[in-house]
Amino acid sequence: MKRVLAVLLSSAVTASSIISGPQCALAATNIRVDNINIGIGSVFGSADEESSGVIQSFFKALFGLDQGAVDAFIEDKTKEDDSDKAEKTAINESDKDKVYQVALLQSLTLGQYDGVITVEELKKHGDIGIGTYEGVNGEMIYLDGEMYQALGDGSVVIADESETVPFATVAYFDKDDEVKDVKVESLDEMKEKLNKIVKDNGSNQFYFIKAEGTYEDMQVRSELKQEKPYKTLDEALKTDQREFEYKDVDGTLVAIYFPEYFSTLNTPGWHFHFISDDKSMGGHVLDLSNFEGDIKVSEMNQFEMYCPDTDTFNDEDLSVDQSERIKSVEQDKQQ
Repeated sequence: MKRVLAVLLSSAVTASSIISGPQCALAATNIRVDNINIGIGSVFGSADEESSGVIQSFFKALFGLDQGAVDAFIEDKTKEDDSDKAEKTAINESDKDKVYQVALLQSLTLGQYDGVITVEELKKHGDIGIGTYEGVNGEMIYLDGEMYQALGDGSVVIADESETVPFATVAYFDKDDEVKDVKVESLDEMKEKLNKIVKDNGSNQFYFIKAEGTYEDMQVRSELKQEKPYKTLDEALKTDQREFEYKDVDGTLVAIYFPEYFSTLNTPGWHFHFISDDKSMGGHVLDLSNFEGDIKVSEMNQFEMYCPDTDTFNDEDLSVDQSERIKSVEQDKQQ
């Protein structure tokens, strides 16, 4: 309640200092509140009866408004808030079975590290995913709508909205299946477990999974940011890959599965990233041992790709077989 009043008081003071007249007061107040992502309709709708009465009295006293004006304003803003929520739900519904990919893994391995889409824009296409950032400046772990950047020094930060991305794969996670109380001893056994899920549901579809639980051992990598002229990814990792090992860590394995026929656009099979529950540890997974927890599965049957329209991308020979290079950068340890 104190927080709500503080927000409204700050907003009202701002409004009253720049706009005169009671007719404009509530509209100006709402502009200010919207800027900090709080809708007036939501504020009143979530407040209890006593709190709502106090807030309404505050506005009436400050701006000399009658109860009818306050009631009409609240009704209008509540409708707007409900409309915004419905629109967001509709967007999610239309894209919930779609994988959205930025560029190709093959172009990344050839050294196409320039960012071609912002984090802000990428987040409009899903709430889970993996990828990297401009200059391969760390590993992307996108989980529950928050995009994390596991850097080469071992730290994990929330990616800036203006940060750009050269390669990523994202989707909306809509749980289709869940396997509880899973125990696996190794990354290979995890793949076997996940491959059985794929086989049972259709090996020619796309899948994102979350493996949530405790890992006795988790080995991940990130890399230092590259500078131009860019080297191929396998060459860059020979000198700038950084590996980290974590013991008895709670966290989430985020993985995507591509079918075999996608070998020229991504890597067939599974690609794993990890983020700890406290969001202080993460990266591209090299190995793991003794996982205990639950596996949630989301299946997709649509694919959309953003193809960069840059000179460097357009001049690249993407017909070159990258399978061995991709295999190397996916699992090779450099230390």
